[in-house]
Amino acid sequence: MASLNTRLMVGMEVHVELCTRSKMWTSAPNVAHPDFDAADPNTLTNPVVIGMPGTLPVMNRAAVEMSIKVGLALGCKIAGFTKWDRKSYYYPDLPKNYQISQYDQPLCEEGAVEIPVSVGTGLTESGSDGAERSGLAESGSVKTIRIIRAHLEEDAGKLLHEAPGGIRIDHSIVDLNRAGTPLLEIVTYPDMSSADECVAFARTLRDICRHLGVTQGIMQKGHIRFEPNINVIIESGGQTYKTPIVEIKNLNSFKAVHGAVTYEHQRQVEEWQETGKVMGERAKTTRGWDDTRMVTTLQRAKEDADEYRYFPDPDLVPVVVDDAWRESIAATIGELPLARRSRYVAQLGLPEAQADALIDEPAVCAFFEDVLSSGGGSDVKKAAAVMSNNVQKLANERGKLAHELGISAAQLAGVLQLLAEDKIASNAVDALLSACCDSDETAEKLAEKQGLLQVSDTGALEGFVDQALADPRNDKAINDIREGKDKAIGSLMGQVMKLSQGSANPKLVRELIIRKLRG
Repeated sequence: MASLNTRLMVGMEVHVELCTRSKMWTSAPNVAHPDFDAADPNTLTNPVVIGMPGTLPVMNRAAVEMSIKVGLALGCKIAGFTKWDRKSYYYPDLPKNYQISQYDQPLCEEGAVEIPVSVGTGLTESGSDGAERSGLAESGSVKTIRIIRAHLEEDAGKLLHEAPGGIRIDHSIVDLNRAGTPLLEIVTYPDMSSADECVAFARTLRDICRHLGVTQGIMQKGHIRFEPNINVIIESGGQTYKTPIVEIKNLNSFKAVHGAVTYEHQRQVEEWQETGKVMGERAKTTRGWDDTRMVTTLQRAKEDADEYRYFPDPDLVPVVVDDAWRESIAATIGELPLARRSRYVAQLGLPEAQADALIDEPAVCAFFEDVLSSGGGSDVKKAAAVMSNNVQKLANERGKLAHELGISAAQLAGVLQLLAEDKIASNAVDALLSACCDSDETAEKLAEKQGLLQVSDTGALEGFVDQALADPRNDKAINDIREGKDKAIGSLMGQVMKLSQGSANPKLVRELIIRKLRG
């Protein structure tokens, strides 16, 4: 079969669970809030959540403000007037048989987000074997992904196919803890043309939402779920064909996003080659992702809007967003992750990988900023290295995040200052940080108590060096040093460190040895 030119087109629907303390339409606790995410099944419900007759919803203002915050961060227009609509469908985990959502008047519209990508042509060549062939991409570029809308709604519950504790069952059970959780759905234009771009967008959006503080963003818990809408433009024999759009449901890892998009690209091309099926009315389908077999599986034909029987919710008043309210929310946004990353690289001189590691966790990033402002910024690269290596190592050992260890920003700044002044050796940092976890005392006091301060007094150091030089066992090393063999300095320094019980400043010891033996 003749080779084909194919172009992948992907738009994304993203569902972000907002971490308000209560649910969208009632005061019942919200499972997406950190205080309640370990609740037993079906304990975060009330008559509103389970759709009892006669109950009335009351809007959660905090959820609206979080949604506006995300919209502003994405450059969206914020609607001055919006309303609530009922989206009717039946599913076992939707007790009311309808979802309160927004149909024709979303809260946020027409925004954009920039993502870091490797930019190629967007075209791949594939033969009958489905293998992709493309040239090398140019790295370090930025691409704009346009946002169609972001609307606020409520989440459904969850169907469980095994009992709590992983016990096997031959049926499904319903957990309604998630039902009624505030859910922001963000919809993009089909601007992504590769699996890598889809992952870059997913990471960027997750980082933005986490840094804004609107979600915990723990993907394994379903706080952010990605649903790529995929089809392929195929050029063959001078004709252009569009495969039907497929929506992949509820992806909760970057690996799943990449795998599903990659597989679906190839599957759609192969299906077109076999059937010739192209885009048409009601041709959209939804598929699931099998993480074990790394394939998508057909679920159902996708409903069109008219099948949901949207109509305005009669129990809820519209929302009016005036300039003062919008501006007060905008003032809380702060620096966004991509801008912060650029600043870390351009102004602070950090390597890109180090900058990425710091901004990956918003609380750790804030802690790093506090350390710099507390006096730990004289050597920013050293501060970042200690954060990324020593502090992270300690956090991993204790099963905590870096900012949860109990080390204050002032203490870590003090550790960095002691390093800069050669008052402690680099191999003493781990022990000193561990001591800081369990004490409010300054880093210098703790270093003194732990015997970690280096001896830098020249008189005391000269005594240790002279003692080592007088030991006949070091005669060979002494002669080698005099002959210019620097490797022998390490042997003599080891003797001095042993005599000082590890407290001697190695930099000064080295200088003393060279001065005494070479003049």
